Amino acid sequence: MDTGTHIVMGIALGGLATLDPAVQDNPALFNAIMVGTIAGSQAPDLDTVTKFKNNAVYIRNHRGITHSIPAVLFWGISIPALIFLFVPEVNFLHLWLWSFLAVILHVFVDLFNAYGTQAYRPFSERWVAWGIINTFDPYIFLFHIIGILTWMFGADPGYTFLTVYFVLFLYYVKRYLDKRQITKQVEARFPDVEQIVTSPTMRNRHFRLAITTPTHFYVGKSENGTITILDEFHKKPLPEMPVMEKAITDHHVEAFLHFSPVYRWTIVEHDHHTEVRFTDLRYRSKGRYPFVAVVTLDDDLEILSSYTGWIFSEEKLQKKLDTMPTSS
Repeated sequence: MDTGTHIVMGIALGGLATLDPAVQDNPALFNAIMVGTIAGSQAPDLDTVTKFKNNAVYIRNHRGITHSIPAVLFWGISIPALIFLFVPEVNFLHLWLWSFLAVILHVFVDLFNAYGTQAYRPFSERWVAWGIINTFDPYIFLFHIIGILTWMFGADPGYTFLTVYFVLFLYYVKRYLDKRQITKQVEARFPDVEQIVTSPTMRNRHFRLAITTPTHFYVGKSENGTITILDEFHKKPLPEMPVMEKAITDHHVEAFLHFSPVYRWTIVEHDHHTEVRFTDLRYRSKGRYPFVAVVTLDDDLEILSSYTGWIFSEEKLQKKLDTMPTSS
């Protein structure tokens, strides 16, 4: 989920903690738990700082090790332990339980969107992305804001957020059923389907689709139960040729291939260089595919420039390539 939603989830868990008998008559413990749930709801996203390095490092690491099983255990212990240093009189067990729950909830809800996480590390490095909820879901955010405002106007926070989470549980079930319906429709239309990647949008019952069969990639959308195929591409393995073998050693391309499960590639020869482009098929928007990795090479197969990330015009992409250093 986005940062704002994680913050309101942390506040909501703090309010929910008032149902805990140990918290009800202990303001110091409540305040400590509120700090713990807000911090716990944010801690796994500390890897966002890698964005300042470059997109390749960010894509390679975001929602990776910081969302893994060891990291969840680390955040769940270190956050309440640090808070306990400042308020040693509070009940550590209850502080730990609620802070730990905030960390677990953060990673759990991230599994539901198309970006996903490497939550199974160290047992598996595969990306887990269920494609059910958009990274920012206005309904989830709005329900949390309503709960917080209701609390501010004097309602009991515990029962308020218990109600909010019951409603959101039903919402998640509804979204799961939406995806299951889409999956059945795609399987009926493409009996030889190998993979179906759903990318939810902010609009209810609107999903982007990337479908893989043994011979083709199909890009489409599902709107209100109707599936429309927008693009079709022949599925081609990476060629065994020097220009491609060199291109995939670039750190931007390595990050892209590590992250993207559905992509196509092109090789275009220009007068003085060759461009190798990889295009993720999951994020089609306004007729474009904004998530790409591009490498340009000279006639001696030396990398001139490279880039990976979200880019929404060819002009901006070429400017990025003109200013990006070569791969290290």
